[in-house]
Amino acid sequence: MKLWQHGLALCVMATTLPACAVEFNQFQANKSALSFVSKQMNVPVEGQFKSFRGKIAFDPAKPAAAKAEFEIDLASIDAGSKDANDEVATKAWFDTKAFPIAKFTATSVKPLGNNRYEVAGKMSIKGRTLDLITPVTLRQEGNSASFEGSLVLKRADYAIGEGMWADFGTVANEVQIKFRLVAIAAAAASAK
Repeated sequence: MKLWQHGLALCVMATTLPACAVEFNQFQANKSALSFVSKQMNVPVEGQFKSFRGKIAFDPAKPAAAKAEFEIDLASIDAGSKDANDEVATKAWFDTKAFPIAKFTATSVKPLGNNRYEVAGKMSIKGRTLDLITPVTLRQEGNSASFEGSLVLKRADYAIGEGMWADFGTVANEVQIKFRLVAIAAAAASAK
């Protein structure tokens, strides 16, 4: 057989075999990151959450069928110092004794083109649940993918920083959240 005939035979075989879809469904917390930047007296203060977990099921060919849910251990915050970490655990801030977990549940995913998506969902912090929409960029490498994005949360919407901390001149209302969530793909046959 000539080379072009081998190529033609492979093409014919490829079109008759069932297609395979790739679904990213194994969340990798140890490769993911969740950080924030707030402003205190107009000075940026960076921090991160060290413990969070998630469930994800995302097939780039079927974004509307995506499912995602993430829980953040609020006591895992690193706000830059032990004093800051202790303060944000209090009732005026996160009240981690009463509300140890923040939770996000995706309700829809809309493709925007160029590996960008709009993810809508419900964010629950400190007993309050609000709608949230965030842009997400998908970056695929082999059998893994990272979902990266940023959004602004208003702390007053969730009663974070009450009492003397409610003054936005001291601590800004807007908090920039940045995330990089990594998941591993599992191959699944799409023909059924």
